[in-house]
Amino acid sequence: MSDSAALDSFLEKWRIRWPEWSVGEIFVAPARRDVAVAWFALLQEFDDVLNISGDPLPADAKLAWWSEELRGWSGQRSRHPLGRRLEPLHAPWTQLADALPALVAARETPASAADAFAALAGYGAAVAAVEAQVLDRAPDADAVIAQMLAARVADMGSIAVPAALRQPDDAVAVQAWAKAILQRWQASRQGARERRVLTAYARGRLERLSRKGVPAPLPSRPVLLFAGWRAARGD
Repeated sequence: MSDSAALDSFLEKWRIRWPEWSVGEIFVAPARRDVAVAWFALLQEFDDVLNISGDPLPADAKLAWWSEELRGWSGQRSRHPLGRRLEPLHAPWTQLADALPALVAARETPASAADAFAALAGYGAAVAAVEAQVLDRAPDADAVIAQMLAARVADMGSIAVPAALRQPDDAVAVQAWAKAILQRWQASRQGARERRVLTAYARGRLERLSRKGVPAPLPSRPVLLFAGWRAARGD
């Protein structure tokens, strides 16, 4: 497979995970779309490393590989297809590499909502620092963490719920944790337009999860279009 085809494969994999983007990307300048998707696809790789069940060794090995790869990007030496798009951007890739071990510790059940956010504080700050260069504007680090925790509870269910919020009924526990994340994840104009659009869709997923404790279908295209438009405006 050529480098171009391999990159397209990774970008398409992320688009499949986020079908809302096909609606909202109309609010993003065409010249910026591929870079934004490449960046979000990279972050999805780290979400996947965090949200595993069973033997953690393969995921840990993948994380170690990514740490080495990101350090190479700082020296303009990439091996991964995503590096072809992201490596030329002069971002603090080493800072992100240094933050990756936090994902291993974050798999442990946190005692509370505050502990869940604290476990990923260094990672959130590193993502914000890189994104300031990749998308020309830093997001709120807490919002980065909230989006990661939202993806985790959607993927893992009650396993991801802090001990203080555990309930006999798994769906009730998931609802409680989703609501707690939403309380911490306040709407913000901070961050680039691409981040704001994706955040609107990620929050929408979490809001639907908070109602019944299980993932819900996507809303209609007009609803997604309006949410993307508001986020792009910074409302």
